[in-house]
Amino acid sequence: MSKWNMIVDVAECHNCNNCFLSCKDEYVGNDFEGYSASQPLHGHKWINIKTKERGSYPVGDVVYVPTMCNHCDDAPCIKAGKGAVSKREDGIVIIDPVKAKGKREIVDSCPWEAIWWNEKLELPQAWTFDAHLLDRGWKEPRASQVCPTGALRSLKVTDEEMQKIIEVEKLEPLSPEYQTKPRVHYKNLFRYNRLFIAGSVLTKVNDTLECVNDATVTLSQDGEEVSVTYTDAFGEYRFDDLALNSGNYEIHITHSDYTDEKITAVLEDVSIVVPTVNI
Repeated sequence: MSKWNMIVDVAECHNCNNCFLSCKDEYVGNDFEGYSASQPLHGHKWINIKTKERGSYPVGDVVYVPTMCNHCDDAPCIKAGKGAVSKREDGIVIIDPVKAKGKREIVDSCPWEAIWWNEKLELPQAWTFDAHLLDRGWKEPRASQVCPTGALRSLKVTDEEMQKIIEVEKLEPLSPEYQTKPRVHYKNLFRYNRLFIAGSVLTKVNDTLECVNDATVTLSQDGEEVSVTYTDAFGEYRFDDLALNSGNYEIHITHSDYTDEKITAVLEDVSIVVPTVNI
């Protein structure tokens, strides 16, 4: 049996909000019998984009992470709903807009905070993967259809096929500790939940500081090599996908035209830019 999944590539999201707007356009003011009641104009973000800044001047980046109902295979909302929430054979979770009325415990059951409470209707609501459109023959939900960068990619495959895709593309859940078996999978998530060490290398030429290109930069910890990279045309380098609070590192910089240099760095809970090295 083929089931729906969503792949979110964090590296490709530019915060254009097309997915959020398409969801608003589809559900605000529209009731879809058996699928969902109208979404409120304000307050609800059935598709929500989280933002996180990493690093500091002069090296930093901003990461955007689209979040939504994960249509979990082991969904706590189904247990809390006691018949008001169901999972379809194609993997989509539906909160029944009639049976769920008044059941705020369904909202509280979601560790992902992806279920919203409609105060006016006294109804828990979440993104339905546009199930009403898919049932009418649409090839994908509107969110992935309108994404201009390919950050959102929906696909309907068997669980076995999806597992292979997860392994090949190195996908992971946003919060694995919840253990709900989500059907929304994230790519390049290290840009959101891990850290980097960055720096630059300069040299003095005729009393002028110049960028050093193509220097070899080795990152080590406890005497073991962690990663190797090279400075770019601006003399800059970066080591990414490092764990929070991972401690002391040594950075070794070599170039055939200059003397070797070593510096140390301590990685705690934020990405860091180490002092510029002059060689």
